[in-house]
Amino acid sequence: MIYGGFDGVMVSGDGGTPGYVDGCLTPVRSEDRDAYLAFAAESALVFRDHGALRVVEGWGDDVPLGKHTDYARALDLRPDEVACYSWIEWPSKDARDTGWQAVMADPRMADRTMPFDGKRMVYGGFTPIFDQRMGAGA
Repeated sequence: MIYGGFDGVMVSGDGGTPGYVDGCLTPVRSEDRDAYLAFAAESALVFRDHGALRVVEGWGDDVPLGKHTDYARALDLRPDEVACYSWIEWPSKDARDTGWQAVMADPRMADRTMPFDGKRMVYGGFTPIFDQRMGAGA
């Protein structure tokens, strides 16, 4: 198990009951925090325009080193970097698949400079199985 605490630095959207969630772990240089937040805010608008319910960005605040693995090792984190965790909530996997295609084709996403090392990003899609707001067996 890998665990840690993240300061919620940006939330875009009111959410709802997500039927699918994309999660992303990103290494960001500490000095690039403002650039990362601006990049994330611009990206969140595009995601929401293409069906995302909510986009949340967390800046690593209490991310301990583990005995066997941890966020730092997962990201090959450098001394001047922070682990950031974000997620995108979608109404369904179909909405997510369609939304991602539209996001990638959106001209607002073209030719942007990423304020992080995208090669060390860790990401994936998840079907919610429990949400306290929804109860078990979402």
